[in-house]
Amino acid sequence: MIDEKTARENVIRAADELFYAHGVQAVGMDAVRTAAGVSLKRIYSLFASKDELIVAVLHHRTETWDNGLAGAAERATTARERILTIFDFLDGWFREPDFRGCAFINAHGELGASSSAVTGAVRAQKQAFQEYVARLVADAGAPPALAPQLAILAEGAQTTAAISGTPDAARHARAAAETLLDAAARVRG
Repeated sequence: MIDEKTARENVIRAADELFYAHGVQAVGMDAVRTAAGVSLKRIYSLFASKDELIVAVLHHRTETWDNGLAGAAERATTARERILTIFDFLDGWFREPDFRGCAFINAHGELGASSSAVTGAVRAQKQAFQEYVARLVADAGAPPALAPQLAILAEGAQTTAAISGTPDAARHARAAAETLLDAAARVRG
């Protein structure tokens, strides 16, 4: 028998893959059980409800997102480049064969009206991303008002790429971000 930590990780990983590929509401707990190789009884001892599992998946996605952004930013040498790596990170993600849009936006679209726990997890991730962008903007010496504009570009690119089925939105959003950064630099200079 696998230990609790491994079982929990297996369930979260399986649920994440299933929810992202098919949608949260379309995936039943039996499918999660089969994919994770963990009994329903054990799953419900780890997660009191499907909502609790969805929130755990969203927390897992937050870690993945944060690590991806941090990894992309490591290659940058200036504050401006760190901002633009957000869009480079998105471009790489949009090119993955299993890209289905933002899991947070997708989950909120499916359950936001009926699950305060899911809404809370989605809002927390979006707020953390906005705070990350705000730190990068501050590091660049740009006006604070630029941060939400850049965050909206990134969020919009995710939705556009998912709907259009092409990664072009990342490139367009990056170009718009460069324009905004240039304009902010002119105002400062």
